Amino acid sequence: MGIKTIISLTDIKPYINAKTLTPTTDGIMDSVYIIDDSFVLKVFETMSHEDVKEELELLESCEGLNIPKVVSGIITIQNKPALIYEKCKGQSLKKASLDEIGQIGKFLKSFHDITKNKQSLNAELFDKNRLYKMICDTKHQPFLESFNSLDIELKNDGIIHGDLFLDNASFYDGKLSCVYDFTQSCNGDFLFDLGVVGLSWCDTTEEKEALLKSYESDISIDVFDKYIKYAGLFYSVNRFLNNRDFKDLWEKIND
Repeated sequence: MGIKTIISLTDIKPYINAKTLTPTTDGIMDSVYIIDDSFVLKVFETMSHEDVKEELELLESCEGLNIPKVVSGIITIQNKPALIYEKCKGQSLKKASLDEIGQIGKFLKSFHDITKNKQSLNAELFDKNRLYKMICDTKHQPFLESFNSLDIELKNDGIIHGDLFLDNASFYDGKLSCVYDFTQSCNGDFLFDLGVVGLSWCDTTEEKEALLKSYESDISIDVFDKYIKYAGLFYSVNRFLNNRDFKDLWEKIND
């Protein structure tokens, strides 16, 4: 976590007149800086210019939702693509209330209504064949056993966020102010996308029911739990392969 590309005010001077540039620990895959406490600079460490263009077009198509506003267009920092966003108000949550869970469910429903049946140029990161190959790379038998026990088929409903954990949304005065980090957006199953939220935001049946209600889904908790388990398995495997702690997610889906 943290900064991978070290930059200075000189690097951003062609694009914005700034007085301060503060590195953050927010970025896991990318480098994130705060500019004058008013803007966020994200330097994409592994994405190509075309990949970033895809994210920019997605954000522009969702204008009106609580998402970051890009103010720069795609720029180049040390030969890497980057974007400058308006800094969102508020903070991410450590634990969500039922009301906050309801708000994120409504957001995701609105997002999916916009992206339904749309096609992304990005690779489908979350499909079962890719997850199986990732599990084989881990050589970790419990992952394979969990995968084989899951009776779930994933659909291609449209473009999903894919990574809507608690730390990828902020709230201000009790209201959802922003959802960000669309780097992993790609085509996928909308219920998987909702399952990622269930994994990160919900600990109890009551919280899961509040999420499903706000999303306007009539699936049962038993069915929803399958999507939550798949999301938990995917991100456990992903963290394992990236040498990050996965035990909290793994324990959550194996209680």
